[in-house]
Amino acid sequence: MMRIQSLGLLAATFLFASLFTATAAHAERLFEMRTYITHDGRLDALNARFRNHTNKLFVKHGIELVGYWVPTTEPDSKNTLVYILAYPNQEARDASWKAFVADEAWKQAKAASEADGPIVKKVISQFLKPTDYSPIK
Repeated sequence: MMRIQSLGLLAATFLFASLFTATAAHAERLFEMRTYITHDGRLDALNARFRNHTNKLFVKHGIELVGYWVPTTEPDSKNTLVYILAYPNQEARDASWKAFVADEAWKQAKAASEADGPIVKKVISQFLKPTDYSPIK
């Protein structure tokens, strides 16, 4: 009986520690909103690159995909992609991006997708942290 109680206490302690660690890690979580403005007529090429290559490489390098959007009104609907990524913290973000840009598969995908010319004209990056009332943390 004593052994069962000890195991139960040990399991409860482990669960509490796991929840505390997950909550603490969640508190540091960093989001990045990136807006890409493409050269004229190149939004489809950018979407194809994300769909076929970039997303897989992001995941490979520990970058969490939150979502992708295109504006609904012109002229932005013709040349703009907005997306949000998530990371455990700034250090993890920096390490993931360093590995991503050095990845040979990324270099090849980028070069192939730009065979008809450059795609992205401008990148706007903004780091975000959730508010205390945000449903996403």
